[in-house]
Amino acid sequence: MKKNIVLIGFMGTGKSTVGKILAHKIAYEFIDTDREIERVTGLTITQIFDNHGEQRFRSEETVMARKVSEKTKKVISTGGGIVLRQENVTALRSTGIIIELSARPEIIWQRISRRTHRPLIRKEMDAQVIAEMMAQREPYYQCADYRIDTSEKTLVQVVEEIAQILHQREQEEGESWLAEMNSLPKRLEKEESRRNHRSLILHHLSQRRNCRRKGSIGEA
Repeated sequence: MKKNIVLIGFMGTGKSTVGKILAHKIAYEFIDTDREIERVTGLTITQIFDNHGEQRFRSEETVMARKVSEKTKKVISTGGGIVLRQENVTALRSTGIIIELSARPEIIWQRISRRTHRPLIRKEMDAQVIAEMMAQREPYYQCADYRIDTSEKTLVQVVEEIAQILHQREQEEGESWLAEMNSLPKRLEKEESRRNHRSLILHHLSQRRNCRRKGSIGEA
């Protein structure tokens, strides 16, 4: 039986983007649990949080975890808090391996700071707040079979690392995960190169601003 590849991790670690590319590479279907919840309920995640509360969303998330676990040969990108309920983890693990994508708090903040559609992003949020939230969830993320830090890696590198994990599982279990392999689009590597260049520039500018702030405080 073709198992699923389940991606867990904090927001901004690249689960959805990596998942789509990985699904293309190994000829699996891609499923984003948050998008599926929106499709089924007819509400955005933000609307569910704002109008019905987090508990309603978590309940919808549990229903979706069970539903996608009934499928096979899927790459499943999950919401950052899906691991908060053990029953979700149990369901997802029943037909798949779980891979956590992580990143340093400051990297995550750079990635998500311009996004307005995430319900748990607050105006006062910064890298320190993210670090605290990540620390609270760390025990839950330990359910992962494998963990990959995406901080300094391109999307292509992360996908290739997951493919290597699957190849290793093939050898250990004698089960075919990679019967079909597609090459990644050339444009993806070019886009990755440009994205990394922009990220380096933004990181450099951020460091300079921080240095200036520290200098101002010292002078005051």
